[in-house]
Amino acid sequence: MGGVSIRAARSALDAAIDRLGPADRFNLIRFSDQTDTLFDDAMQATDTNRLFAKLYLRDTRAQGGTLMRPALHAALRGNTEGGGTEEGRLRQVVFVTDGAVSNETELFRDIRKRLGNSRLFTIGIGSAPNSYFMRKAAEAGRGAFVYIPDIAQVKTRM
Repeated sequence: MGGVSIRAARSALDAAIDRLGPADRFNLIRFSDQTDTLFDDAMQATDTNRLFAKLYLRDTRAQGGTLMRPALHAALRGNTEGGGTEEGRLRQVVFVTDGAVSNETELFRDIRKRLGNSRLFTIGIGSAPNSYFMRKAAEAGRGAFVYIPDIAQVKTRM
């Protein structure tokens, strides 16, 4: 993911961070050929934590490949059949990617196995996301798929 795609992803996530309320909890997970997280666990959406998230996003660069599986495992960590949510909360996982993945079957299996009560939403960015994968992953995750081909559409599509 580079160029327009990475700018659109940053813009999409900036918009999502701006919509978080003080009672919300969140985390950011970056992935390419490596995976890293902003926080060890989901954190309260305080002004300070949202600022850390925006700085983390600005430091995100396109590099390597699209190894989604470790990021998916990190996002769904702690989920078990029937689990994966705190009392009174629904975990919503949002994957923003250009969607260029090749191990679809393995990822679909992981989603079904690890999802628990969470929901998975996918956002395809740029000119060539793997729409089949993104749509089917959101379906398996009881979420929705959004395609954003142009950075100018990010705010309205989010």
